[in-house]
Amino acid sequence: MMDLVDTHSHIYLPDFDDDLEDLVGRAREQEVGKILLPNIDRSTIDRLHQTAAAYPHICYPMMGLHPCSVAANFEEELQEILSLFHTHSYIAVGEIGIDLHWDTSFLEEQKTAFLRQVDFAHQSDLPIVIHSRKSIDLILDLLEDKALTGLRGVFHCFGGDLIQTQRIRDLGFMMGIGGVLTFKNSTLPEVLSKVDPTSLILETDAPYLTPHPHRGKRNEPAYVRLVADKLSEVLNLSLAETAAVTSANAERLFFP
Repeated sequence: MMDLVDTHSHIYLPDFDDDLEDLVGRAREQEVGKILLPNIDRSTIDRLHQTAAAYPHICYPMMGLHPCSVAANFEEELQEILSLFHTHSYIAVGEIGIDLHWDTSFLEEQKTAFLRQVDFAHQSDLPIVIHSRKSIDLILDLLEDKALTGLRGVFHCFGGDLIQTQRIRDLGFMMGIGGVLTFKNSTLPEVLSKVDPTSLILETDAPYLTPHPHRGKRNEPAYVRLVADKLSEVLNLSLAETAAVTSANAERLFFP
C-alpha cells in the first residue's frame, strides 16, 4: 500500500459542493492518505474549517492570506487571520507569497503581508506555503535577506529553473510539484531530473492546474497519482519509491 499526500488542495471551494464525499472516496481509492488545505482569504475561512472538520485525519487546514487577496486595506484582514492561530490548530501558514502575474499595483503591500506572515510562522515554528507566480527570485531574495534560522516551507507549484532549485534547497525549503509537470510543453522534467528527490513534495492545487490527460477539467486530489506517475518517470524511480520519498518529505515538513 502506498500513502500519497496531496500537499496543496482547495477542495473546500464551491467547485466541489456537489460531490465532495465522492471526491474524497476517489482520492482514497488512489491511495491518497492526506489532503492539505491552504487558505485563501477571509471569505474562505468558514468553508475551510468545515471541510477539515468533516474529514479529520484526511484533511488538514492551513491559515494565511493569499497574495492575490492583498489590497490597500489588507492590514485588518491579516490581523483577523493571524488571530485564528490562538483558537485553532493549523499545520502551516499558507497560502502566502507574492503574485506578479495578475496585478502588480499592490506589490509593496504584498511584500509587507508576506514578510509579516513569514515572521509569524518563524515565531510559531510553523512551515510556510509560498505562492510565487512570476516572483520566485524576488521571494528568494527576501528570504535570503531575512536569513531566519529554522524557517522551513515549500515553494508551491514550483516551475522554476535549476539555479532556483539550488537556492531553494540552500534555504532548506522544498518544492511542490503538481500537474504542470505533465504538460507537453513543460520544462520541469528536465529540471527535476537533476534535483534530489528529498526536496520534492506532491500537490494538485485542485481545482486548478489539472494534469494530463484531464487538462481543461476540474482538478481533484485523486489526480496527484498522475503527478506521481510522471515524477517517477522523470526520476527513474518506481511509483512506490516516489510515493515513499515524497510522502516522507511532506511528513517531515508538515508533521514533524
